[in-house]
Amino acid sequence: MIKAQHLAVIAIRRVLAGKNLTEVLQEIWQSNPLLSHQQQGAIQDLSYGVLRYYGQLNALLNLLLDNTLQDLKLRYLLLVSLYQLQYSKAPSYAIVDHAVSTARILSNKRGAPGLVNAVLRNFIRNSSALCEQVSSDIGKYSHPQWWINKLRKQYPNHYKTILNASNQHPAMTLRVNVRKIGVKAYQEMLEEHGIKADLIWDAALKLAQPLSIEKLPGFKDGLMSIQDAGAQLAAPLLDVHEGMHVLDACAAPGGKSTHLMELAQIKLTAIDSNAQRLKRVAENFERLGNEPHRLVCGDALYPSEWWDGQAFDRILADVPCSASGVVSRHPDIKWLRRQTDLSLFASNQENILNALWKILKREGKLLYITCSIFHEENLILIKEFLKSHQDARLLPLSHSDMVNGQLLPSSLHDGFFYALLCKT
Repeated sequence: MIKAQHLAVIAIRRVLAGKNLTEVLQEIWQSNPLLSHQQQGAIQDLSYGVLRYYGQLNALLNLLLDNTLQDLKLRYLLLVSLYQLQYSKAPSYAIVDHAVSTARILSNKRGAPGLVNAVLRNFIRNSSALCEQVSSDIGKYSHPQWWINKLRKQYPNHYKTILNASNQHPAMTLRVNVRKIGVKAYQEMLEEHGIKADLIWDAALKLAQPLSIEKLPGFKDGLMSIQDAGAQLAAPLLDVHEGMHVLDACAAPGGKSTHLMELAQIKLTAIDSNAQRLKRVAENFERLGNEPHRLVCGDALYPSEWWDGQAFDRILADVPCSASGVVSRHPDIKWLRRQTDLSLFASNQENILNALWKILKREGKLLYITCSIFHEENLILIKEFLKSHQDARLLPLSHSDMVNGQLLPSSLHDGFFYALLCKT
């Protein structure tokens, strides 16, 4: 546990200094090659957990400290330990003892171990009363204040539900490859292996308990993919038919591209600006037994650099965004984003939409997608686009869980926005 606490402190410090959690953990694995899978799992759990509940844990720590703690390593160690005491099943005495030992590694100050011991034992004695004293929005919802304010304004009846859903552990959902096996048949195959899964919609099966992919029957044979249920709506909404010329403009890691080819025999061009991520797209196609017409490293902003001149019947534009709808999977996002980022994302999204619109056929359809819940990237942007494009028409989307194209995060799926545009 000492090693896990120590490296989790390093991870949290780097993230709160501005780095991406996934990249930080990869750096830690590379610099500590002897870590076991169990140790990696513990470090990951502590890092994700502290960032998921950072607002609450920070508020609790402030109540426990008489003075501001300037030593950031000790502060983050206390946050890690508070997370363990509040949310893990580890014995409290073991958490405290290991934290005291970790404090000796992190700090050369003589009083550091005693401070850690006193703070944590105080929390154990008074945890219920201290939790009741946490009254600030940031403490209650574990999101930045600007984020809470914006959701309160944009979703006055739903903001609490959104914030709470974003702090939950995400669902693990499978997408059955219906070209190879029926949904019910695969569900029965899971049951034969002692794996319980419930149907959400279409080909989306939510596992009762997350599992490693090695334990999922038929994964290597392409019987299924791992994909959020909300993301699985994209391919059916684009309304592809046999023989259509289709573009996935921001394809990596390939979930939506491969889904499109499972629905119909199409001539698919999949592009992404990141060559490494594009390799994952190719690997997913190979595993699932599909081959796109073209797999191109290119930027959706600049079609002239990769487009062959043949207009597309359908375009799927899953544009870069704030990722505010997938915070349950990436809790670092809410602490790394700034309110000023939204206008920058919206400007880039508008430019991509304008660029792709030029290469869409008349009577063709473009599905605009974000994994954001902020109106600036979604409804507001689409309304402005329609004003400036007389040849664009917004088509209705019929899905019971959507309101004006917005799918809010829940225990079943992430948050997404969908807008289906037709070129008249």
